[in-house]
Amino acid sequence: MHYNCLIVDDEVELAKMTAEYFEMFEVKTAYVESAALCYEFFKENEADLILLDINLKDGSGFEICRKIREDYQLPILFISARQSDDDVLVALSIGGDDYIKKPYSLSILLAKVKINLKRVEKIRKLSETSANASVKAVEATGAGNTTTDETSGISKTNVAETPASPNLRLDVSTMSVILNGKSIPLKAKEFALLNVLYQHRNTIVTKGQLFDEVWGDSFYGDGTLNVHIRKLREKIERDPNHPEIIKTFWGTGYMLEI
Repeated sequence: MHYNCLIVDDEVELAKMTAEYFEMFEVKTAYVESAALCYEFFKENEADLILLDINLKDGSGFEICRKIREDYQLPILFISARQSDDDVLVALSIGGDDYIKKPYSLSILLAKVKINLKRVEKIRKLSETSANASVKAVEATGAGNTTTDETSGISKTNVAETPASPNLRLDVSTMSVILNGKSIPLKAKEFALLNVLYQHRNTIVTKGQLFDEVWGDSFYGDGTLNVHIRKLREKIERDPNHPEIIKTFWGTGYMLEI
């Protein structure tokens, strides 16, 4: 079965109340109370997004996040009573897309969930549009089969080439970047961040603009943005400490220079 949201939280009454509230606004939601039940859920079901507590009776939300990231690229939003900045940084660095501290406002949490669900749907539609357009182009040439990039071996059906830089391409179907013929998988927020920078390539994108376009609001601190920029650089830069692709303009924002 397909759900919009899965809540993993051993505070059962809170999880149930949150799920019921989401359902009122047409966000199909399920909830489980343990790590074991979370893994069981994904054997027979799908979810577009996860709300994940850190402290569970049979494990840690951090470990669940790491395991899920091995197979899925869906948004993971941590919900936790743990307040330290270290917990926030760990959550974001291992693949979390956001960190909401308990007690949370149901209306604000719903707004954050809906923003991420819209982004998931947008990426899905972009993928379908790109694939359909490529298939039609192949059929029009009479080739009958999807072509393959001779240097990378990557199907062009799913790959949107970047005209301005032959060495950099974005694959919307897998939320990855193909750099110098190598496919590099990205997390949902990393892909969204890179995509915004690419859309405004060779111009400075302000921090406020990135918060608005990637996270959907401006209620995040610089730490969240800095962590995601750092993770992107670790994946696409030759030397993350001396970036050549994603340039920092202190006090202003960032530029994708290609």
